[in-house]
This record gives sequence, structure tokens and C-alpha cells, in this order.
Amino acid sequence: MRGLIVAGGLGTRLGLLTQSNNKHLLPIYDKPMIFYPLEILVKAGITEIGIVVSGPFAGNFIRVLNNGKDFNLKNISFFYQDKADGGIADAIKAASSFIEGHKVAVILGDNTTDADISQDVQEFSASDAGGAKIFLKEVPDPENFGCPCFNSDGSISEIIEKPVNPGSQYAVTGLYLFDELLVNFLDKISPSNRNQLEITDILNLYLNMNKLQHAMLSGYWQDAGTYDNLLKANVYWANKNKPII
Repeated sequence: MRGLIVAGGLGTRLGLLTQSNNKHLLPIYDKPMIFYPLEILVKAGITEIGIVVSGPFAGNFIRVLNNGKDFNLKNISFFYQDKADGGIADAIKAASSFIEGHKVAVILGDNTTDADISQDVQEFSASDAGGAKIFLKEVPDPENFGCPCFNSDGSISEIIEKPVNPGSQYAVTGLYLFDELLVNFLDKISPSNRNQLEITDILNLYLNMNKLQHAMLSGYWQDAGTYDNLLKANVYWANKNKPII
């Protein structure tokens, strides 16, 4: 199984902070933001990782991550997304050559979590069932995320991207497991009214095939794409990782 980190975009919600560097290279306590999703994949046993970058500071990733030797990676590859605001699915599409023929764990580069998905990755990798798996988290602002609606039996009926009236208090976190069909599905969706290729549309394709699993993400999770969330993430990781004197 391969891993893919989506670290494109322009980080415009962080204003001046991203005028001189990529959002995903900003510090979260004592290390760059990109290290957190990278460590989640490595902890799950994934040693071949691709990183999708975009914008004027794409080259900075190579200087920070080098060839991945500090993470004991077998291989690290970089892919450039031409349209920085093209959406998550568009970013994944930029790495089609890397993920084709492989199951893949996809994580957004601004997601910080201490969850352990090792067992999920092992079971998904070994299974012949295929499909996709998403991880959900209860949040106070589901309208800012992909938000699942549930049937009475607890199964997901639909996932709506940034709904005006959320159907639940859960967010689809930026962590996904996909089978080899992902590459084919990338060509079956069209730009949304935001003119983006939405990952939510991919998830609904799997859902319509009864091939979408979901699980609650245990532990801490925070996306760090806004000023407030960046601060929250820094405070959490500072308290967790600071040396005890």
C-alpha cells in the first residue's frame, strides 16, 4: 500500500503567513506541519509516499524532506498540481502515475492527529473486498467540512460538501483509504460549483456502489488551515510534546 499526502493549495485563509512559504511547511510546535501526516503514514507501515505540491514554494518541500531518509522511507516522490485551487481530487489526479495499480492511504497535509491507523491500513491492504474507507470525527462546525448524513441503521446515506444545513455533527477528516479503482473514478467526476474536483464526489461514487466503509477516528485530530485551528494545533502539540523538567 502506498501513501499520498495532499499538500497543494495556496493557503489563502492564512493570509500573510503563506506569503513567503507553503502552508504545510509552517511550524506546528517544534516541526513543520507536513511532518505530522507523514508520521501517521510511516507509523502505519507505509514506506512509499508521494506528496502533491503546488504554488510558488513547491521547491521548499525538497529542501525540508530531502529524500525521506529521516523517516526511513523506501521512496518519496513529489508531484506538482498545476491548478493550486483545483480541489483535493484534482491534487490526487496529479499523482495518478504513482497510485495507479495500488491501494493508497491519502491524507491532507494540514491534518494533525495522534490516531493510530496501523490496523486499519493492514486490514484494508490485506482485504480483497476493495472499496474505500473514511474516518469521521465529531466537530462543532461540520458545515466547514464534508459532512455525512446517516440512515436509521447508522450507515451513511450521503456525504455533502460544506452543507448549509449539516445532516450530522460529524466531519469527514482528511484521511482516506482507497482501492485501485480510485484512478478510474477521478475521470468520472466534474468540477463543482466551486470549480473544484471534490473528494466528496469520489466518496459518493464508492457509496453508491456500497463500497464505502467508515470508522470514528480515535484520539486528537485538528486541521490547521485557519488562524484559529493553527493555534489550537500548536497548543495541543506543545502540551503533548514539550519536555518534562
